[in-house]
Amino acid sequence: MKLHWNPASPFARKCVVCADEAGVELEIFVRGGTPLLIDNMPVEQNPLGKIPALERAGGPAIYDSRVITRYIAAQGAGNLYPEARIWEVLTLEATADGIMEAAVLMVYEGRVRPEDKQYPEWIEAQWLKVSRSLDALEERWMSHLAGPLDAAQIAVGCALPYLDFRHGDRDWRAGRPALAAWEAEFAKRESMTATVPDNL
Repeated sequence: MKLHWNPASPFARKCVVCADEAGVELEIFVRGGTPLLIDNMPVEQNPLGKIPALERAGGPAIYDSRVITRYIAAQGAGNLYPEARIWEVLTLEATADGIMEAAVLMVYEGRVRPEDKQYPEWIEAQWLKVSRSLDALEERWMSHLAGPLDAAQIAVGCALPYLDFRHGDRDWRAGRPALAAWEAEFAKRESMTATVPDNL
């Protein structure tokens, strides 16, 4: 299987970590771009021009990180989407993906828009989504995060370091000691240390 990805993308990192944890080998193609610069994006594999996208034998390429992680989990070992907790796993994964999406949109606002067209209130509205979600993780999801490994934990484990990577000045750990402690421990997993952007 061939994964089109960029090491700076938390969505792509999530797919690689899931593959590592499931024992699935991936061939990696590095892509890069923005919504305005798609020349190096996998538009033939994903008409939306976004990463990650996964080429597989016997079928068209698949895309959206949640689709890819489900597919990888089905091919590999372990049980990253346990049926007994499936709705919790999917909801928590969606929450983590929402954190990533809002954080990425904040980056694009500064990187893609001319300075005179940037909208600070919109940026803060995206951060409010992140902040509310982090509070929900701290208040309601710690018991799940402390349980057996699943795809939702991997998604959260990739979302939080992305906040450090792109929005370190915002200090997401403040007031969230349990989540901060969980992230520090999860970051020690071999699949996580191998996919830190600086390590690739």
